[in-house]
Amino acid sequence: MKEKRFEGIFAALTTPFQNGELAPDLFVANLNSYNQTSLSGFVVLGSTGEAVLLGEKEAEILVTLARKNISPGKKLIAGASRESVQEAVNFINHLADLGAEAALVKPPYYYKSKMNREAVRAFFLAVADKSKIPLLIYHIPQNTGIPLDSELIIELAKHPRIIGLKDSSGNLATVGEVVPSVKSDFCFLTGAGSILLPSLMMGACGAILAVATVIPEICCRIYKLFLEGKYQEAMEWQLKIIPLNRALTQTFGISAIKYALDLIGLYGGEPRLPLLPLSVEEKQQIYSLLKSLGLNLKEKTP
Repeated sequence: MKEKRFEGIFAALTTPFQNGELAPDLFVANLNSYNQTSLSGFVVLGSTGEAVLLGEKEAEILVTLARKNISPGKKLIAGASRESVQEAVNFINHLADLGAEAALVKPPYYYKSKMNREAVRAFFLAVADKSKIPLLIYHIPQNTGIPLDSELIIELAKHPRIIGLKDSSGNLATVGEVVPSVKSDFCFLTGAGSILLPSLMMGACGAILAVATVIPEICCRIYKLFLEGKYQEAMEWQLKIIPLNRALTQTFGISAIKYALDLIGLYGGEPRLPLLPLSVEEKQQIYSLLKSLGLNLKEKTP
């Protein structure tokens, strides 16, 4: 059996801004803190990193800084979605030169009505043919409006440079449909923190999670307990994190993730417009959810 290249818990990192501008020093400071955790690695330029709101130069800076400051043994994945094959390949290969070890790629979705199964299949295969680094398919239909059926994922997994999937659909059945039918070294990574443990039990090899940016050690604890066969304790922790995960990823989004980082002593700051910061009431909800997990918070509730 071939070894999976990406296993364990990966944090989907935020992008710090000050006065609307990229704050590289704060990105490095956050990364240095994450380096002290049990995380397997990091994703930069993902949805949690507000990648669609970043310029090309900003993206270069973040990947370069991540490569320079990441701890040995931890892996670096970069979001590299673009609407055309040519632009996707150019961007992926540029990020590869900067040190990204794999590219996380969404299906193109602007011309949604034309993105049928064959168009999506052609896109991923053409990108994979010319990519310098392995690809992870990014399935997030709630954002793209492009659902990928399991049969298509299984077909794409046959390409030697398509080595995994981040499935943020929240559909647990996808794990059970895909994992038994792909090569043994295919990396099925759930993107849904609320089903982390069930996904692992059905064959996922890890996760890329926004909630792991806020509670990395708890997410890693669930993974470790699973590996040790301590399923009851793992489930207890899984159930505990569901309310926070829902608030961060479904109810409030990136603004809540950033506020949570401020509370735990990292830098969150405000999102980039058009995303808006939380209201006082919303901040109080995030504070209460973090306190319920026993975390030591650095700020008082507003």
